[in-house]
Amino acid sequence: QLQLVESGGGLVQPGESLRLSCAASGFGLEHFAIGWFRQAPGKEREGVSCISAGGGTNYADSVKGRFTISKDNAKRMVYLQMNSLTPEDTAVYYCAADPGYSFSYCGWTYEYWGQGTQVTVSS
Repeated sequence: QLQLVESGGGLVQPGESLRLSCAASGFGLEHFAIGWFRQAPGKEREGVSCISAGGGTNYADSVKGRFTISKDNAKRMVYLQMNSLTPEDTAVYYCAADPGYSFSYCGWTYEYWGQGTQVTVSS
């Protein structure tokens, strides 16, 4: 059974960093694109970053230069390194998987979703 489990969220101060992890089971990352999304209270869910099966990446403009997505196919883990966090980054962060993208491309529509992890940036 395909499953995604996020971890690594927490409370940090502005300017600090966090690394989110997404553990995948039931499928191989070599065949799936993985996306990170977030949803803040009262706002729509938005795409943050994604990584294709072949390692191609995409970022939302709001996080470019601050967030880095990476993965370890052997460990079935995907990471989101978040630096220079601001209160505007406060949200529940979700990882998602989809087998439908090409090897080198990822987008913002996903079939399988994790349960999310809370990130709060506050002084």
